[in-house]
Amino acid sequence: MDHKFDFDQNAGAPIVYVRAVATRDLPDDVRVQTGDREILYAVHDTDGQRLALVDNRALAFALARQHAFAPVSVH
Repeated sequence: MDHKFDFDQNAGAPIVYVRAVATRDLPDDVRVQTGDREILYAVHDTDGQRLALVDNRALAFALARQHAFAPVSVH
């Protein structure tokens, strides 16, 4: 518990939202590319525009951070 954590590591970074998406709710042209996956993870900007659709939550967070965004979960 002596480890210092930098809470400001994402200070100033634009926020993006990560949420689970059922593939059945995706448009037909996207759904045909999902294979047998039932759930994907979407990254959305603050206006709700989908920026990315990826295979898992960890990848969504990594992708956001690699592009200088501060990801947060949406339930």
